Amino acid sequence: QVQLVESGGGLVQAGGSLRLSCAASGRTISNLAMAWFRQAPGKERQFVASISRSGGSTYYTNSVKGRFTISRDNAKNTVYLQMNSLKPDDTAVYYCAARFTSSDLWFRGGNEYDYWGQGTQVTLSS
Repeated sequence: QVQLVESGGGLVQAGGSLRLSCAASGRTISNLAMAWFRQAPGKERQFVASISRSGGSTYYTNSVKGRFTISRDNAKNTVYLQMNSLKPDDTAVYYCAARFTSSDLWFRGGNEYDYWGQGTQVTLSS
């Protein structure tokens, strides 16, 4: 089993930055592909970014490319999402997700992940 706990959310002005963290416990994340998803009020959950086991491969949804960066520190069992140039449309609950994989690939489907955190709220003020 893997437990994921997100942190780092909050209220930030448009144009500002936040760094979300996802701390994993129960297993080392070196065997896990990881991802961030988000869900805005009244909307479906949306893929944001994913990262392979080694961190050597990443993938982003178009709306965050160039603004968000996903990274991982396997020694600290933690995955990060650095969010810059935040926009009001980025307001959402952000969720960390994980899945075991034997390959060094990323995954972007919500149904491809087995473990989820409780989420952290990110709110943009204009």
